[in-house]
Amino acid sequence: MSGAATASSGDHNNLRLPTPTLDAESQTLLQSISAQGGYAYARMAALAVAGDQSAAEAARDMAWEQLHSGPWHSVLPVWRDAYSMACLNVAKNHFAAGEFAEALGALDMGLIMGGMLLRKDLHDSVVLVSSEARKKAKSLEETSGEFKGQKLVPEVPVDVNEVLKILPCRSLTCRRVEKRSGLSLEGFLRDYFLSGTPVVITNSMAHWPARAKWNHLDYLNAVAGNRTVPVEVGKNYLCSDWKQELVTFSKFLERIRTNKSSPMEPTYLAQHPLFDQINELRDDICIPDYCFVGGGELQSLNAWFGPAGTVTPLHHDPHHNILAQVVGKKYIRLYPSSLQDELYPYSETMLCNSSQVDLDNIDKTEFPKATELEFMDCILEEGEMLYIPPKWWHYVRSLTMSFSVSFWWSNETDSYSS
Repeated sequence: MSGAATASSGDHNNLRLPTPTLDAESQTLLQSISAQGGYAYARMAALAVAGDQSAAEAARDMAWEQLHSGPWHSVLPVWRDAYSMACLNVAKNHFAAGEFAEALGALDMGLIMGGMLLRKDLHDSVVLVSSEARKKAKSLEETSGEFKGQKLVPEVPVDVNEVLKILPCRSLTCRRVEKRSGLSLEGFLRDYFLSGTPVVITNSMAHWPARAKWNHLDYLNAVAGNRTVPVEVGKNYLCSDWKQELVTFSKFLERIRTNKSSPMEPTYLAQHPLFDQINELRDDICIPDYCFVGGGELQSLNAWFGPAGTVTPLHHDPHHNILAQVVGKKYIRLYPSSLQDELYPYSETMLCNSSQVDLDNIDKTEFPKATELEFMDCILEEGEMLYIPPKWWHYVRSLTMSFSVSFWWSNETDSYSS
C-alpha cells in the first residue's frame, strides 16, 4: 500500500489515512500517558489501532475528560497529545468506512483541542479526507468557476440615517478616520505607522480571490461545510450568558443566513485562526505588505464572521492590527491609549484590556468621564482595510452580515504587555 489514501473498485474499506508521526511516536506517547495514570487509555488506544471503533471513541472520551479536569493551563501536554492521537484513530476508522464528514469532524477536534506533536498528521489527514469528500460530492469542481448563486450580502449603500438609529450615541459626529487610496508603504510608515494614527486603506484588496468568492454560500459550503469550528453565542464575551459552541461550518452558515439566532444571542465566529485550519480559505487571502513595515513579524491571522448586529465591545490589543473587510460593512469607533483612565478598564487581569463602558448604553452615573470623550470612527466598507495602532481602544459593530480578517503584527522595537 502506498503512502497516499487509496481505494479499489469504490470499496471504502481500502481507504487508509497514513499517519507517519503517530506511527513513529505511538509507543513513546503511550508510555508517557501510562506514566500519568492513563493505563485504561493505553489499552483502548491499542484496540483502536486494530480497528475497534468503540475503543477509539472510549479513548477519545477519556482524553476529553482529562482536558476538562481543571483550568486549561494546568492540563498536562501529554493529555493534549493523547486527545490528538484518539482523534486520529477515530478519523481513521470513519475514513475507512467512507464516512468523510465524521472523519473531518474528529480531525478538526484534534486540531482545535489537541497538542502539537501530531499536528502535521492531523493537517495532512484533513487534506486527504477533504479530497475524497469532494470526489464523492463533486461540489467543489462544480462551483470552482463563476459563482452565480445569491450573494450572502447584497452590495447596497449604507443608509446613514438608519444606521445612526442602532449606533452608539454621538456616532459619526467626531473626527472620521482618514481614507487613503493606494497608500504607498513609505506613506503608511511616515504618516500613520510611526505616529500611531489609524487610517482606512482603500483599493488594496481587489486581487484577493476572497473578494470574489466569500460572498457566495455555495463556495463557502463547498470548501468548509463539513469542517468543525468554534463559535460564540451571546451579545459579547463580557455578558454573563455568553457561551461557546462547536458546530460544523455549514450549520453556522445556515444559522446566520436564516437568522435562527436571536438578536440578543447572535452566533459569531470571532478571533478564530480559521486559516490555519482550512487551507482553501487561506489561499484566498494575501498578507498585506503593510504588515512588514518596520521589520514586522506576523503574530496572528484570525477570522471574524457573523450576522448584522454582532458587537466586539470596547477593548485594546497589544499588536499592530490591520482589519480587512472582505464581505459586508462594519462601524468602528477608536479612542487613543491616552484616554485609558477615562474608559474605565476592568481591574481583573484577564479583562484588563477591556472597558467597563458599554457604548451602546453608557451608564453616565457610573462612568461620567466616558460620555463626552473625543474619538475617531468610520464605516468600513467591503474591500477596505483599517489600520489600528497598538493599545488604541476600539469598538466594532457589524452593520450587515460580515466576514473580516485581522492581521496582528509586531516589530522588534515593540515591547508591550498583552
